[in-house]
Amino acid sequence: MSDTQVTGWVGWGWFAAIVLLMAGIFDAIRGFIALLQPDNAYFIVEGELFLFDVQGWGWWNLIIGVVLILVAIALFTGATWARVIAIILAILSAIGQLFLIPAQPWWSLIVITLDVLVIFALTVHGKELKAAGRDDGSYAG
Repeated sequence: MSDTQVTGWVGWGWFAAIVLLMAGIFDAIRGFIALLQPDNAYFIVEGELFLFDVQGWGWWNLIIGVVLILVAIALFTGATWARVIAIILAILSAIGQLFLIPAQPWWSLIVITLDVLVIFALTVHGKELKAAGRDDGSYAG
């Protein structure tokens, strides 16, 4: 019998899993599109020409998308390793969004906010998520 009771706060953990699942699906779709239509993108910024490999970007998004989907599914079972990986990915995402604030300020701030909520949910209510995943009947909600 677990000493952690499952309360209504476990919904925060499920929220985090759903956010990661949605992000993973979006990334995977973006990756597939980039792989199915490989091309190079050219950008001119302050007189400099930049070449961007869309296919490499597509593989990156596809791999990250699949990882996010697997971690989200594991979160629904309450796996501790999934909580750790999800927190690390959310931290990396938030740091990455800091670099994009000049280009997409509102979108970056929204993603950073979601990342912080995911980190909060998984650090504060992670034990409840694990207890709910075991489904040992200790729900006190």
